[in-house]
Amino acid sequence: MAFSSFTSSLPNRHPRIAIGSFIEEINNCVDILSFDAHNLTLKPIPNLCFEHPYPPTKLMFHPNPFGSLKSNDILASCSDYLRLWEVGDTSIEPLFTLSKNKTSEYVAPLTSFDWNEVEPRRIGTSSIDTTCTIWDVEIGAVEAQIIAHDKEVYDIAWAEAGVFASVSADGSVRIFDLRCKEHTTIIYESPEPGTQLLRLAWNKHDLRYLATTSMDCNKIMILDIRSRERPVAELARHQASVNAIAWAPQSRRHICSAGDDGQAFIWELPTVVGTNGIDHMARYSAGAEINQIQWSAAHHDWIAVAFSNKLQLLKV
Repeated sequence: MAFSSFTSSLPNRHPRIAIGSFIEEINNCVDILSFDAHNLTLKPIPNLCFEHPYPPTKLMFHPNPFGSLKSNDILASCSDYLRLWEVGDTSIEPLFTLSKNKTSEYVAPLTSFDWNEVEPRRIGTSSIDTTCTIWDVEIGAVEAQIIAHDKEVYDIAWAEAGVFASVSADGSVRIFDLRCKEHTTIIYESPEPGTQLLRLAWNKHDLRYLATTSMDCNKIMILDIRSRERPVAELARHQASVNAIAWAPQSRRHICSAGDDGQAFIWELPTVVGTNGIDHMARYSAGAEINQIQWSAAHHDWIAVAFSNKLQLLKV
């Protein structure tokens, strides 16, 4: 799922949400939905549904649409390739299909990507081939390709213009600076052999803190880049595996999580992070395993959750 931040002068233009299918075959699709917060309606937009090769492993709209050269929304997706789409009011047009492998038909699947808010020309992708690739999407070219980990890279997150972090099946969180591509800083390494870190979220209001989750684990680990020995806090109220995490776009101390227990929690971290036994401040029960959450950057009161074949919007 992905929330759009784009606004239009059209009087009937409501906030948009993109949602992708998860079908274990080539033929998948992406729908663009219109959300009317006043009348509490969520509807697909005619002609704004398009076929997508393989299930999209992530969707994300341009983080700064007002700085974009385009007059319409720009949506990015990844699966086998990184793709950019221009989303108009009545049609969708493909802009780029980006592949780092020009000499072979084989491509390593992309697990995730992140769009740089400070320099929106940059998108970073992560892949099962142990690499992270930085793209200049304004010209459709690779800016840098980095062997980031010893095993599959599952997620990537930007901090600022040239700094990003990634997590991997090797159990580590690593930070990279594009000014020195050969150097990496490991800020966390799981003490448990075989741990695979799956998700990563950087607190954009306080860049000292990141959150990560591991496979088949009910905890969210809060990391401080100044303290590399262990997490400074663990959020452990879920009763099953955590699948998704999202920092609040308007607050430095709040984070949302969701998991296989069908629960979505909002947590308020203490002023001095480091206290374990933290309890959630709000909870929603979906009744089925929640596989994804998105907290709207443009409309802070709304969180989207996806479970089974459903999408729901929650008012915070």
